Amino acid sequence: MKKILIALLFFTGLQNGNAQDTTTGPDIQVLKEGFIYKEAPFPQCHSSTLVALDNGDIMAAWFGGTHERHPDVSIYSAVCNGTTWSQPKRIADGIVNDSVRYPSWNPVLFKNKSGTLFLYYKVGPSPSEWWGMYKTSEDNGRTWSDKKRLPEPFLGPVKNKPLVLESGKIISPSSTENRDIWKVHMEISEDGGYNWRKVAVAPGSDYRAIQPTLLRLAGGTLKALIRSDQNVILESESTDEGETWTELKKTNVANPNSGIDAVTLKNRTHLLVYNPMTGGRDWWEGRNKLYLAFSADGEHWEDVYVLEDRDKGEYSYPAIIATGDGIVHITYTYDRKKIKYFRLKVGN
Repeated sequence: MKKILIALLFFTGLQNGNAQDTTTGPDIQVLKEGFIYKEAPFPQCHSSTLVALDNGDIMAAWFGGTHERHPDVSIYSAVCNGTTWSQPKRIADGIVNDSVRYPSWNPVLFKNKSGTLFLYYKVGPSPSEWWGMYKTSEDNGRTWSDKKRLPEPFLGPVKNKPLVLESGKIISPSSTENRDIWKVHMEISEDGGYNWRKVAVAPGSDYRAIQPTLLRLAGGTLKALIRSDQNVILESESTDEGETWTELKKTNVANPNSGIDAVTLKNRTHLLVYNPMTGGRDWWEGRNKLYLAFSADGEHWEDVYVLEDRDKGEYSYPAIIATGDGIVHITYTYDRKKIKYFRLKVGN
């Protein structure tokens, strides 16, 4: 019944330029599309994140450097005032001392209910050896605190944004990558993001699974959509504010072991950004297409917009947020050379 009502309310096409197909999802209007920067002091970049600032500006961050895993890889950020993006500036790095430096990884921007802006990121030679770091800002990212290391075993949000519940509890989606063992977990804070406790998600699962993203379903249920090596997205649910989670289950959404992100809108519908193909033996296979999908219930998904559809290249690791004005913001890695940005209006 809900799907029929959605069909009556909305009519659109699977869109990318003039390409269209009949669907029952919401209308997608592109308000702004382009690259965050034209030139930058690094040749490669990856793994962007987004947050809305108190004044309505949008801040993005990502890691950039010679190439992934190079010790010079640092965290950069830029701010969009609605019209233009500021020049990228370095806001964190992996410098330990005068002679030791490690690459930085996977920044996640997050603002707590009291208005403090957090930058979570990882530092270390590889994902199996990295550790969690964070900085805070009280002036919308104009200045940052000194870097601090999260205590073991906490990593912070490993790729995607935390979720703040009505109770004030923060659920931070995280995971570990140790050789062939990939495990998902949640990190929970009840003091605004300073102290955490760890909750396992399906610890006995045989699936290799990392980098969850969180949705709010009807009735207070939380759903984690999870990257895996199964050529599909996995899922797990919690009905007790993230304290326990169901066993991992395969969805019918194809994905080539690549990063995803999703968001729940004010009307309790959901959007997912993902690579819609199955993968091959090489890690980059299947990352040449990037789609936006819609779901009315968090269970059934349909593609409603084509962000990228290329014969080759890497268009991956998306971030998506929705702001109070009903606008959706998306960033993603554009062939490791730039970060691309979309501002969309979803629905009528």
